[in-house]
Amino acid sequence: MKALSSSRASDVVALALALGITGCSQTRNLGSSSPHGLLPVDERNPIVLLNDGVYDNWQGEYALLLANSGGSRLAGIAVGTSPNLPEIKTNMEGWSLLVEKARASGLSDVPELTESPSAKLVQPSNGEIGATTPNGSGGAHLIVELSRELSLPYRPLVVVTGGRLTDVADAYLLDPTVAERTVVVSSLGTTTDTGAVMMAPNGEMDPWADFIVTQHFRFVQVSAFYDQLMDVPASRLSELPANPLGQWISDKQSKVWSLQKAADQVAVLAVNLPTFAVEVERVSAAATIAADANAGPELQTSPDGAAWLVRKCDGTKAAERLWQALAELPASPGP
Repeated sequence: MKALSSSRASDVVALALALGITGCSQTRNLGSSSPHGLLPVDERNPIVLLNDGVYDNWQGEYALLLANSGGSRLAGIAVGTSPNLPEIKTNMEGWSLLVEKARASGLSDVPELTESPSAKLVQPSNGEIGATTPNGSGGAHLIVELSRELSLPYRPLVVVTGGRLTDVADAYLLDPTVAERTVVVSSLGTTTDTGAVMMAPNGEMDPWADFIVTQHFRFVQVSAFYDQLMDVPASRLSELPANPLGQWISDKQSKVWSLQKAADQVAVLAVNLPTFAVEVERVSAAATIAADANAGPELQTSPDGAAWLVRKCDGTKAAERLWQALAELPASPGP
C-alpha cells in the first residue's frame, strides 16, 4: 500500500479514533462510519468487477451506470472464462462493446478491461493453501494492484464477482496481504435451512478457490436472486435513452438469460443499494474441503461468523434504480 502523507495519516487516525475504530479485522471495523445497509460495505467503497460473458445478465450495465449515478466507483473490470463461456476472445469482444457504448454515451471514468483467462486452481496433495500453484492471472494482479492503490483502513476495495472465484484466490496466492485490503462480494450459491452452500450458480466452478476465499477474505455470499427479465422488459424498450448505451441495452434485452435463480448483478446491487439486501445473516465456512469436491465449503449460520450471507433481496428496488440511472444520461452523447 502506498505510504500516506503525514497530514493525511493524521486525518485518518483522527477519524478512526472519533468513530471508535481500532483496526480492520477479518469480521469487523470495515468502515469509517456505520454501513448504509445490512452489509459491511456500501456505495462508498470502490469496486473491481470480475465476470466472464457480458450478454447473460445486466451486471456490467448496473456497475457502469451506478458508478456514474452516485454509486461505487468502478475501478477495474477483469474478463475471464468459465465452463459455460470458455472463449476469452468472445468474452472480451462483448465487454469491449459495452465499454465502447458507455463511453460514447457520456459515462465517465469507465475503466480499461483486463483480460484474465485462467484454469481453476488445483488443491495440492497436502491440502495446504500455501502449497497451491498460482495462475498469476491478469485479474489476480489487478486485484492486488488496485487494493494497494485504493484501499483505506476504513474503506477497503470490494471485489464483486459474477463467476468463479479463481482470480480472487489467485490474488491471495500472489500476495496474502491483499486479504487485509479487500472485501469479496459474490453472486453464487444456494441457501439452506442452516446457512448456504457454495454451488451453482458460480460456486461449483472452482471449489478450491471458494475454500481459499472463505478462509482468508472478508466474504459476502449473495444467494438471493430475482427475475432479471423484469429489469428491462420489452414493454419499456421505448423508454431507453436515445444514445449508444440505450441502443446496446435494447439490442441485448432479448439475449439475457431467463433464469429465476441466477442474476450476477445481485452482487453489484448488494453493495450499491442499501435497501436491496433485506435479509442478511452471519455465517462460518467449513474448515476443510474434500479434494474431489464439486462445490465449495458449506456456510453455517453463526452469530460470530466471519462471513455474511444475503438470503433475500428486493428486485423491485433494482429495476427502479436502473431506470433512474438511465434517466440521468443525456439523450445523445456530448461533444
